[in-house]
Amino acid sequence: MPHSFFATISRMKYIERWALMRNSRAETLSEHSLEVAMIAHALCVIGNVRFGKHLDSEKAALAGLYHDAAEIITGDMPTPVKYFNSDIRQAYRQVEAVAENRLLDQLPEDLRPAYEEIFGGGDSEEERYMRRLIKAADKISALIKCIEEENSGNREFRTARQSTSESLLAMAEELPEVKSFCDDFLASYGKTLDELLR
Repeated sequence: MPHSFFATISRMKYIERWALMRNSRAETLSEHSLEVAMIAHALCVIGNVRFGKHLDSEKAALAGLYHDAAEIITGDMPTPVKYFNSDIRQAYRQVEAVAENRLLDQLPEDLRPAYEEIFGGGDSEEERYMRRLIKAADKISALIKCIEEENSGNREFRTARQSTSESLLAMAEELPEVKSFCDDFLASYGKTLDELLR
């Protein structure tokens, strides 16, 4: 019997983000997920190297790749709508859970437990901390998009940049990896390739 999990996951490339915003360049869920995976991995490496943590950076990268996979079914819910109030946020969490289970149902039974762990993670203190870093990586990716849009002359993202920066500052108070990443790497975003390779 054929299983459609990976064919469905491959449709991330058709989901466009930032639906309520005028974009100078569209960003797909595939692009965003790759960036979140790389940043989540980096945050865990920073945590391990600089702050004495024992985080599974490879698992964080995998979880980052799949962190928004439910949006293949639900579409990208704009942040102002998703967080409008607690009732909407709770309802959307339920919708996401149903969508994730629908995706996991497309796997053979013997493979499903491995992917359930990637999608849900465990409840150890380390895994809860790792999920917070993945959420921070998601915010950093959003900030990078705002920077790129503003650098291309699109002022549509200035409010999103402000609110995302504020969220990251709050996260950095509890997650030193976030401040470390932003201090070391964020200023390079928006530069030309020539400037980056100098």
